[in-house]
Amino acid sequence: MLHANTRLLRLTLKKGKNIFKERDTAMRKHYRKAMITILFENLSRIINIFEMNKKIVLCFLFISSVLCLQGLSSGTNKSWPGELKGGIRIQKTQKLYWENGFDLDFASPKIADSRIHFGMSYVTTRLGSAMGSNAIKQDNYLMSAGYHFRHQKQFQPFTRLNIGYFHADYEEAIFDVLPNNAFLFSIELGLSYEFKIPLTVSLSAGYNFNHGTGSAGPGTLYPVFYQMSVNYTILKKK
Repeated sequence: MLHANTRLLRLTLKKGKNIFKERDTAMRKHYRKAMITILFENLSRIINIFEMNKKIVLCFLFISSVLCLQGLSSGTNKSWPGELKGGIRIQKTQKLYWENGFDLDFASPKIADSRIHFGMSYVTTRLGSAMGSNAIKQDNYLMSAGYHFRHQKQFQPFTRLNIGYFHADYEEAIFDVLPNNAFLFSIELGLSYEFKIPLTVSLSAGYNFNHGTGSAGPGTLYPVFYQMSVNYTILKKK
């Protein structure tokens, strides 16, 4: 009798283990499928936004490519002069959020004698106003090309053109009907200061041409913003 009960208990435990294993496998497949679906949905949104503005993007990339090729063709492969800086970017939208993140800047004497700077930036409220608050989590991905006046001086006035992608995460499904993605197209005017140590600080004011209203474009994409970048010289060749 004891032997039969032990055998029955073992069969019950084995059956229960198989049930939990099947459920776990099914849940993993479900979550994997959901993640893939979300990924493709976000990719399709980005593609649609850049399709709508592909002329601006292609023009920007074409000009950048021509300038880079000019720099490459004017020197040898062994000596590529340039200056790469990296650091933080602190951005404040007028009457709205703080958005902070990271910044990269590149210039070369072989491209307009270091007057033209190329950059990439990422700023987000996740590192700003949305930290520990109910502020909307939004992300800005930017590529830029700027022109620096007085490029051999410590004080350098500059102007900069930015293009990129904006995404706001409203989190609640009830807000899915609201637009939360946008193509970014903005201009900045500012001043940078190069210290004698490998550190550069820049201040500027900018204007988003493609700002939102809530019904046409994200409502948290305001037109006017201010930024400060603090960059350290990572690589400098001459």
